[in-house]
Amino acid sequence: MTTPVTASARPAPLTRDDIPGWFFRLDREAFAHLLSTQSAAGVTGDLLELGSYLGRSAVLLGDHLREGERLTVCDLFDSDADDDENAAEMAMSYRRTLTRSAFEANYLAFHPALPEIVQAPTSVLADGRIPAGSCRFVHVDASHLYEHVAGDITVARAALRPDGLIALDDYRSEHTPGVSAAVWEAVFTGGLHPVLLTPMKFYGTWGDPAAARQVLLERDWRAEGYTVDEDTIAGARVLRLNYEVKSPAQPARRSASRSLALDLLPPVATRATRRVLRTLRDRRANGPAA
Repeated sequence: MTTPVTASARPAPLTRDDIPGWFFRLDREAFAHLLSTQSAAGVTGDLLELGSYLGRSAVLLGDHLREGERLTVCDLFDSDADDDENAAEMAMSYRRTLTRSAFEANYLAFHPALPEIVQAPTSVLADGRIPAGSCRFVHVDASHLYEHVAGDITVARAALRPDGLIALDDYRSEHTPGVSAAVWEAVFTGGLHPVLLTPMKFYGTWGDPAAARQVLLERDWRAEGYTVDEDTIAGARVLRLNYEVKSPAQPARRSASRSLALDLLPPVATRATRRVLRTLRDRRANGPAA
């Protein structure tokens, strides 16, 4: 009998793509660009991540730490959730793979020391342990439940310096309506200004959105294979970045569309769908069963 490979038993990742997760190329580029331009402009401050899964995004945040700055990561990891809804969400999507030891091994494969880790519900950060105005960038990717996300946004706002940036995951996915509700509530009633939208993440600031948008427009995204569009939401300008789909190569279009669809599915559905696709490919390669 073959022993299943658990998250903690996986070999150390050789590249960041070896770390399981849903932090894709476009958002990796957006994070890196925004963080790098902050540093180049002399903007200082800590980094905060609420919800880390196995560390793919935390590793990138660690790449951009400068001397004197701190990265804090808050996640339940393999602890029990403190309410039934959150426990059910974890059991459905993360319980079998998410462990603190796996996160630590992945992070240490690329950095000499761990970030500050708070293994607890993100609500514990509402006690002020993150100094007010101390952060320049906050990534929120924890619970998908409205009440939790709304609380995480409140924590992020208190932690951010006036011109700091927040990135919120799953703001538009079909299976995460609670995130959408909390994000747009913060926009329309909480003073959060949208800056950038990607297929997976919302980027905003409680500071000057025009300055943040200008930073993004200084890069030639189209030359790198992305589309750049601009929308207006309640009188506010917001940029949209997406992957450019090449034409007229129809197979490439189908492949890109299928990849994006898989990216937007919840974790369990993504894994099940990939298994079905692998089975279909094997059948086509091997011919009909005898």
